[in-house]
Amino acid sequence: MTNILLTGTAGFIGSNFVPYFLDKHPDYNLINLDLLTYAGNLENLKECEGNPRYKFIKGDICNRELVEFIFNEYNIQGVIHFAAESHVDNSIKNPGVFIQTNVNGTFTLVDVAQKYWMNKPFEYKKEYLNCRFHHISTDEVYGTLNETDLFTEDTPYAPNSPYSASKASSDMIIRAYNETFGLNTVITNCSNNYGPKQHDEKLIPTIIRKALNNEAIPIYGDGKNIRDWLYVLDHCIGIDLVYHTGKNSNTYNIGGRNERTNLQIVDTICSILDKKVPKEDKTSYKDLITFVEDRAGHDRRYAIDASKLENELGWKAQEDFDSGILKTIEWYIQNGK
Repeated sequence: MTNILLTGTAGFIGSNFVPYFLDKHPDYNLINLDLLTYAGNLENLKECEGNPRYKFIKGDICNRELVEFIFNEYNIQGVIHFAAESHVDNSIKNPGVFIQTNVNGTFTLVDVAQKYWMNKPFEYKKEYLNCRFHHISTDEVYGTLNETDLFTEDTPYAPNSPYSASKASSDMIIRAYNETFGLNTVITNCSNNYGPKQHDEKLIPTIIRKALNNEAIPIYGDGKNIRDWLYVLDHCIGIDLVYHTGKNSNTYNIGGRNERTNLQIVDTICSILDKKVPKEDKTSYKDLITFVEDRAGHDRRYAIDASKLENELGWKAQEDFDSGILKTIEWYIQNGK
């Protein structure tokens, strides 16, 4: 059995990844280190609680003593690093938390891994020759796009929010440990995820929740900001592929090729809810849409070119937005979110 450390998997993406990975790979033990901030919820992992190959440890990735203990106690032979502060609005209000978790936390993890697995730069210990550090990042590190281009792995970094700047910084730390020490690393930069278990603060859960509660649905600015939407399980499959078959020192962009404006998103969700859970007064949920003051530094458009992942590793998104959003809405209705 191989023991790998996962960080932050009580959050949205990680809590979808853990059950998928446990089922797909019976030869792994998964150790989940999570601080359980407001965005982490052990209810998200209830289905894994009784699994003997899964262990949860509550703690901070910035706590070096704890991270070193976990590596030694469980003989960690791989890391998939999800843990991050990720909400842009919160990064505007309190940037320091993002620097602490996303930059210092990533440094602590990768530094402990390098020292545990390696004798010296470019020399792995014999028993750890294939150990890899996989860092999960975001397309927001690239900044904003014009109307036609796509982000590729060669797009220069130009982060515009404290959140994206902290993630760009963490990407650079991983790159440095690969270049300077020869640590086996991969980075994946994903587009906006959606699906089951997403935190209430994010756009799609907010739209669904507000609509079902018959409350105003807030949309920033003119609602024409564009994002490329990726169903969370497709992201999990991509992470699995890159962790196992991606080339050392490489970055892979994971995107769904599903560009939508925020207005299109809210219109689609309201149309589906109008059919599935019609309001008693027969009015449309679209009547609840309310435009609010735009977010500071709000990037206009993100869109990912996932050709490298598709061509080199054979990944392809299973869900388009129409199928994925239907599954997502049905989950939220069934789970009373």
